[in-house]
Amino acid sequence: MANKAEVVVYGASGYTGKLINERLAQRGIPFIAAGRSQKRLEEALAELPSSAKVRGEPRTVEHNERALTELFKGARVVVNVTGPFGQIGRPVAEATLAAGAHYVDTTGEPDWMQLLKSDFHEGYKKKRLVCCPALAYMWAAGEVAAELALETDGIDSVDVLYAPASLPTIASTLSFLRMVTKGQYFLLNNQLALWPKNATITASVPHAHQIMRCLPWGGGAEPLWYQDHPRVRNARTVVALSDEGVNWILSVQKEYEEAAKRLSPAELEELTNKWGNERTPVSPPRENPDYNRTVISVRARGRNVGREVVLYGSASYEQTGVFIAEGVQRLLEGKEKGHGWISPSQAFGHRELIRALVEDNFLQEPPPRPGRNG
Repeated sequence: MANKAEVVVYGASGYTGKLINERLAQRGIPFIAAGRSQKRLEEALAELPSSAKVRGEPRTVEHNERALTELFKGARVVVNVTGPFGQIGRPVAEATLAAGAHYVDTTGEPDWMQLLKSDFHEGYKKKRLVCCPALAYMWAAGEVAAELALETDGIDSVDVLYAPASLPTIASTLSFLRMVTKGQYFLLNNQLALWPKNATITASVPHAHQIMRCLPWGGGAEPLWYQDHPRVRNARTVVALSDEGVNWILSVQKEYEEAAKRLSPAELEELTNKWGNERTPVSPPRENPDYNRTVISVRARGRNVGREVVLYGSASYEQTGVFIAEGVQRLLEGKEKGHGWISPSQAFGHRELIRALVEDNFLQEPPPRPGRNG
């Protein structure tokens, strides 16, 4: 590939794509910044800091499997940042596999993750390629915290809470509206079970005296990651939100239920896109770690044992950039831990991913492994 770039960031001109560009450039990883608009790509690359070790190469491409396959030829890793993934992701996954590259993305959409597992796992595994969706704050941050809890022998159940404090991007809003209007799953005794419609719970968020309302938020990825786990029997994920946010989502869910009685699946996808564009018409400013703070809480137990893990961090979208850059670097170095459809921790190691966040000052140092340092 030109300039020896072995990485393609597809969707490089969006909010999250820009953060990924920056993290790759700071590590000196050459990349092609791909998308539909040459002007937007050039503007995105112009925002790279002067300290960047590489600048990236802008490339436009049509969004179809043939054109994407041609672009991806010679790449070793494709980073998919285009969404909603359930609407437009399939040609990217097909083209990446055809080109013989590893696939990672920033999705939060569980139905897309399930599709990748059912339709692409065997193909990627046969070629010894990684297919790792949700290498992002949602849902890698909860998984790495759950893995810390699973370091304790006997743990077989994890209850995961996300408490982000960042405004969603345009793309994230479109994706989460798909998520919350579809089936939302948790893992119960090794089987995926559906949350009740319009479900909420209340939870005490660590490091605050406030009781917050929480939503399943599509069910999260942790129940999917642990569905076939040899130890984990139960996994549940919720997201703590403001009252205004919870009330709005509940109203959307009820309106969607009524619309589903008369609209086709394609029309429903258009409807959630319409709602998303109305809710978030412009991208938010870049996160400020001093007030865009995050909490991940995991309460875990087994038959006669329990453990709590709390990770305090900041800037969830910045964390996504770090997750992607760390995963990409490990793939380029041949340090992946498995192939096929695979979770971030299974692919790259939970402590390795945590260390990358700690080094970039977006997460606290994690607790030591049980039995170490006293």
